[in-house]
Amino acid sequence: MKYESTRGNSPAVFSSEAIKMGIAPDGGLFVPLEKVIFTDGQLQSLTSLSYTQRAVSILKSFLTDFTLEELTRCVEAAYGGDKFDAPGVAPVKSLTPDTAVLELWHGPTCAFKDMALQILPQFLVRAMQKTGEISEIVILVATSGDTGKAALDGFADVPGTSIIVFFPEQGVSEVQRLQMVTQKGKNVHVIGVRGNFDDAQSGVKQVFGDKDLSLVLAEKGYRLSSANSINWGRLVPQIVYYFSAYADLVKAGTIQAGEKINFVVPTGNFGNILAGFYAKAMGLPVNRLICAANANNVLTDFIQTGHYDRNRKFFKTLSPSMDILISSNLERLLYELTGRQADKINRWMTELKTRGAYTVDQDTREKVRAHFWSDFADDRETLDTIKETWEQHRYLLDTHTAVAVRVLGKYRQATGDTTYSVVASTASPFKFNGSVAKALLGDEGIAGKSEFELLNDLSAFTGWPIPKGLRNLDKRPVLHKGVTDKDKIDEAVRNILLRP
Repeated sequence: MKYESTRGNSPAVFSSEAIKMGIAPDGGLFVPLEKVIFTDGQLQSLTSLSYTQRAVSILKSFLTDFTLEELTRCVEAAYGGDKFDAPGVAPVKSLTPDTAVLELWHGPTCAFKDMALQILPQFLVRAMQKTGEISEIVILVATSGDTGKAALDGFADVPGTSIIVFFPEQGVSEVQRLQMVTQKGKNVHVIGVRGNFDDAQSGVKQVFGDKDLSLVLAEKGYRLSSANSINWGRLVPQIVYYFSAYADLVKAGTIQAGEKINFVVPTGNFGNILAGFYAKAMGLPVNRLICAANANNVLTDFIQTGHYDRNRKFFKTLSPSMDILISSNLERLLYELTGRQADKINRWMTELKTRGAYTVDQDTREKVRAHFWSDFADDRETLDTIKETWEQHRYLLDTHTAVAVRVLGKYRQATGDTTYSVVASTASPFKFNGSVAKALLGDEGIAGKSEFELLNDLSAFTGWPIPKGLRNLDKRPVLHKGVTDKDKIDEAVRNILLRP
């Protein structure tokens, strides 16, 4: 299996090269050249397998230059042992007779990013060996909160790599911030950005596009790569949990084999829900992919109208990992739905960069709407949904998952669709405990208390245990104090890598 760029101006490469590079030389994103199809028999066979076995079954179709033994070792290193605190890695929990929650936050950093970022370093080390890479791979990451910590945890002290994470200084929760700035590891660097996530992401993309800097770094023995979902090695593991959730539901007798279901995904950069699209394209029986947005509802507007416009007010919300106005992975979807017309992708992405907006043609718009439905929930709706879900079902939602649950309700009301639905739960409720506690305890109950005091209060109130990765976080020493302006991210990279 080879991979080509969405921009059409880079040679096709095997998966090991695509994973090592992260982004294509022409600035595009790598996509598989061939379509992978899972038969009904293959889908049925997943029901008797463990999560790690399911992962190998799916990954081997995409990463064909990795041996079965190599993939098995990667998967075991990522999901084996005690890294995940749930036996099934990504368990499906029933919420109502027609709704389940896919818990993707049982990894070491309590967010769904662990599902991909525990295995990406395993892929990358082997990719370096396969391609004869002798340079040190420098992982550049822009994060809205969760990716940063998950990448730091995955790459800390991995031989042959360094990692630099940029996060919006005022745009993450206190728990998220401390998870990053207390990260240990000789090869890790964390920098706050005076700006929002889009500023950080744009700055990192500019670094990747700086040919002069790449040459200077190459002379010093460095090569840039990415751990954001623009890296195919980050996206492909996410396909696995859509298949795994379906297999678990069939195994439990909740649905019949072949029955279509909906997936509801809280969405910012479009990577998580795009993995669901690839799963559907492979033959997973998916009826509709429901894209749940917060007040930064650029994706909702796009799915409804075909017009993408980031020229709008940016909101800091209670679901900060979704506070994004430039959804990078949408480029992959458009490439697939246009029949791989790179000229269209180049035109639209150029318009996005220069004007901040583009409009797809009618045919592409209709194809988007055939697969996706979208709406958004504001902060008040988010808090109400957390409270209602706890009172009615004794189930605790984080703010991002609450957005998805609320939007599912809007979808059902708007369409009358009663199809069984699975909500992707992307973070532990304790990771955003300030907001969750506010929803359950009210303003008086949280007045004057830090996020870390509220961890204990929330656990005491609900009886849910505080995840190991969040305990005593405020007692750990701050190891990273760097901050940069949004237009000086390249300078920060130079200072880290090229200083005497």
